Amino acid sequence: MSPIGRLLLMVAYAVLGLAATGRSVVQISTKLAEAPVPYLVSGASAALYVLIAVALWRGWRAVAIWGTGIELAGVLVVGTLGYVVPEWWPDETVWTGYGSAYGWVPLVLPVVALVVLLRARRRTEPATD
Repeated sequence: MSPIGRLLLMVAYAVLGLAATGRSVVQISTKLAEAPVPYLVSGASAALYVLIAVALWRGWRAVAIWGTGIELAGVLVVGTLGYVVPEWWPDETVWTGYGSAYGWVPLVLPVVALVVLLRARRRTEPATD
């Protein structure tokens, strides 16, 4: 992976991690009883974003790939459940509406990250002929 691509992904995940952490800390510390599932999902997504940012910074490609895969699955599951079972989501999470409150960045970012990380992995793997 190019150093600039890695840096851009790292910054994107760090910013999203900070935003999600701030949101979840306020939600969990002030009104957890009102909507525990969404607020705990926000906390989990924040932790995952921070983990991915650290993995990119440290060069832990496998952790970054697994993290972005889990992130994408979470966005798709939570986004879909938000429409199918809206009573489970009395308040928004980072992933509600497929990340619409964050400009759909939570939906697009893991797709971009997975493409970049998997392409970089293929370039560095030795040929098995």
